[in-house]
Amino acid sequence: MITPVADDAEQILLRPATEADLGAIIEIEQASFREPHWSWRSFAGVLIDPYARFTVACDARTSAVTGYIVTHVIVGDAEIANLAVAPDRRSHGIGSRLLDVAIDEVVALGARTLHLEVRESNLVAQALYGSRGFAVVGRRKQYYQSPTEDALLLRREITDDQARASKVMGNR
Repeated sequence: MITPVADDAEQILLRPATEADLGAIIEIEQASFREPHWSWRSFAGVLIDPYARFTVACDARTSAVTGYIVTHVIVGDAEIANLAVAPDRRSHGIGSRLLDVAIDEVVALGARTLHLEVRESNLVAQALYGSRGFAVVGRRKQYYQSPTEDALLLRREITDDQARASKVMGNR
């Protein structure tokens, strides 16, 4: 479970998602993706999935959900399944904070690799992932539709030093 963290500069609170957040999450999903694939039912399923972690970013003043990230961790392997920030809150570091918390959490859970896919034209997301050590390792041809576009497969390896540091921090 993620401990709520408030950032003074942006006044963002990061916490586990709840069923009460799903309406706002669906709105962000629909505003963020040309072809939203996740439904209310998909997100609700993540809330009860023991292998999933589902974190939301909220405005600390209003409690409004401003972004979310979904990760799955299974036997040392993790995947970022979905990450989005409300269009009017982008470029405020919310995606970075969500990604950093997710990375820390999957490392603490024993992940040794972290995977994701990103639309080839999504240069902003690619820059964010690259800044966190992700590298392109493959491509899925014509994976996305409207318009048809390749997905880039990205991976980040978790080093022994990162894993040890996570265990030390978790034991404080």
